[in-house]
Amino acid sequence: SQVILINGQFPGPQLDVVTNDNLVLNLINKLDVPFLLTWNGIKQRKNSWQDGVLGTNCPIPPGSNYTYNFQPKDQIGSFNYFPSTGFHRAAGGYGAINVYQRPRIPIPYATPDGDFTLLVGDWYKTDHKALQASLDSGNSLPLPDGVLINGHTQATFSGDQGHSLILFCHTLFLSTGKTYKFRVSNVGLKNTLNFRIQGHTMKLIEVEGSHVVQNMYDSLDVHVGQSVNVLVTLNQAPKDYYIVASTRFTPKMLVAKLSASGILHYSNSKTSVSGPLPAEPTYQLHGSMLQARTYRWNLTSNAARPNPQGSFHYGTIKTTKTIVLSNSATKINGKQRYAVNGVSYVNPDTPLKLADYFNIPGVFSMNSLKTTPTTGAATLATSVVPTSLHDFIEFVFQNNENTMQSWHLDGSSFWVVGNKNATLQHEISSIDHELRSDLQCSLQVYPNSWTAILVSLDNQGMWNMRSAIWERQYLGQQFYLRVWTAEKSLANEYNIPSNALLCGKAAGRKP
Repeated sequence: SQVILINGQFPGPQLDVVTNDNLVLNLINKLDVPFLLTWNGIKQRKNSWQDGVLGTNCPIPPGSNYTYNFQPKDQIGSFNYFPSTGFHRAAGGYGAINVYQRPRIPIPYATPDGDFTLLVGDWYKTDHKALQASLDSGNSLPLPDGVLINGHTQATFSGDQGHSLILFCHTLFLSTGKTYKFRVSNVGLKNTLNFRIQGHTMKLIEVEGSHVVQNMYDSLDVHVGQSVNVLVTLNQAPKDYYIVASTRFTPKMLVAKLSASGILHYSNSKTSVSGPLPAEPTYQLHGSMLQARTYRWNLTSNAARPNPQGSFHYGTIKTTKTIVLSNSATKINGKQRYAVNGVSYVNPDTPLKLADYFNIPGVFSMNSLKTTPTTGAATLATSVVPTSLHDFIEFVFQNNENTMQSWHLDGSSFWVVGNKNATLQHEISSIDHELRSDLQCSLQVYPNSWTAILVSLDNQGMWNMRSAIWERQYLGQQFYLRVWTAEKSLANEYNIPSNALLCGKAAGRKP
């Protein structure tokens, strides 16, 4: 299949940056079609101008370039970038963004002895243009052909064991067990992946930039679009061990499990990996939901700044409104589409952010998407949900389908405060507002289940809420949140960039 390279690399260059660094990234488009990169999980504080999605930015024409300017403001953690245009994501073009703490900021664990980044995801041998053409003609996406780790079906990660006594094959070995951080991101298109390391447990320390209570796991389900950090101590017998990422929750009658295997290599190992791959967990959907409920915000850890400007009992704040969102697979004009509350999103020629800035009418609608599920045939629209700056909103995602869903919100993190394997009906009263959850920017919604989140909309701009399952995003399972205030102030939002590309109905206008 055709692969999109960034600086001649697949995956693209790893961006290792520090909290609040000023990033200046010049993207030169050498493809024959327009192109954009988005910065998955970077909140773009007051700066949706740099979000890199079609609702905020004009795509970069072939042979042209655009320079992004932004900060990973008050963030620490593992994130990634990927193409947001067309179906380019199926051709690669992705890479890691690792945001480290500033020197004076403590983190709630000892500094690891090493740091590994693993971009894992399902992969298609079919060319991305052919996949896009198939979707355009009304078909759904076929099943993937395999799984990759950092662009390969195999990868090796080497670490030192240290010094202590371990009995192995009637021989005593000295080992203290050095500890390494594994940054794992699911950059695939549609499949949840289970991540595990043969013979080792993993201490979860971070989920999408949020430090969490440090529980131990034998394996972790990492859903599409999500990132987790774990610590692994090399305290086993000195040999090589399998690292596995394998697909989860795929109907058995359709396809066998797909997996990629890497190797955890002890530097003093003299024994290669052998035998079968470690088996995936025996628990299924309900067990995966129970695992997700163990992810808890670490309330004793510091923030990304030395003196956070106050804290709040978010679970006691009165919500501004509740918005219930129901995803659906539907047919419109005989073609496969995906919808939210009966509305399937259509990308306009003019980015929504530019239309809003220049007061250009007719580009998007703020009344097409209702705040509760609707009945009747699905419709096409460029849907925007109006909200006000500092609204505190409860979103409830209702999944009445038999497939796993994964959602992502740009511009904000949120608390997952409830989920249940049930149709919604009158279940909202059971939502847990104690906020024991961690802060995330992506969430999974299990089949025939609902998940509820709370969002503090303190970041003005036009923000994409989308399915992270790219076929569904491409065919309409997305919309935008307009977080707005009448007050014009640089304290709320930065000015339009002087180098902003202008296209569609905004072409030729002056900021």
